Amino acid sequence: MKIDLTGKRALVTGAGRDIGRAIAEALACSGAHVAVNYRMSGESAEAVVQRIRAKGGVAVAVQADVTKPDEVERMVQETVRQLGGNLDILINNAGGLVRRSSIIDMPEELWDQVINVNLKSVFLVTKAALKHFNDGGAIVNVASLAARNGGGNGAVAYAAAKGGVLSFTRGLAKELARRKIRVNCVSPGLINTTFHDRFTPQEVRQQVARATLAGREGEAWEVASSVVFLASDLAAYINGESLEINGGLYFV
Repeated sequence: MKIDLTGKRALVTGAGRDIGRAIAEALACSGAHVAVNYRMSGESAEAVVQRIRAKGGVAVAVQADVTKPDEVERMVQETVRQLGGNLDILINNAGGLVRRSSIIDMPEELWDQVINVNLKSVFLVTKAALKHFNDGGAIVNVASLAARNGGGNGAVAYAAAKGGVLSFTRGLAKELARRKIRVNCVSPGLINTTFHDRFTPQEVRQQVARATLAGREGEAWEVASSVVFLASDLAAYINGESLEINGGLYFV
């Protein structure tokens, strides 16, 4: 069966690179019209848009810091205006580790920053998007294996935020059931991205990759394909769930 999202309008946060980029391109390949959100990586976001358009798809780039309510409201309104109608799909992908720190050494400002970019952003974007969201649509949040296993050294704040994304997903699924809006999430494990290029030593990556049943790191497109599935009618009977994408490293 082919996933057909023709005519659906989608917003993907943090879509200028890595997993977000792969999700935006995969949605567009399935026929969706896609808004590519970015905060600072404008050139990368525009490159995503151009790749989608080169394949005959519809995409626009929309700048916003998704931790700031005013910018989030503007982003959603601009997305609806540029795509020509209400949203059908929301992918809350924006997030990041910021930097590793033990709790005893962690400034409160760092804790707040990590929680804001990984959890508060999901709340702000979802709240704003629901004002312009079609009943029967789908929301997919991006959590992490860290939500299940606590993350690596110095990632307590990140793990806590992603754990919040899991709980937010379940609660929101119940709240939006009356509107037939499904809410699910994906929890990637070790994926070959600039996230790990920056925060995970190569020897640790190799060790973790060997520990997976797949024997390797995952790729961004493998996360994206699962997100597109959850956003489609093929997942019509899946709601409030987390799809674990970790190569068999961790079982739920």
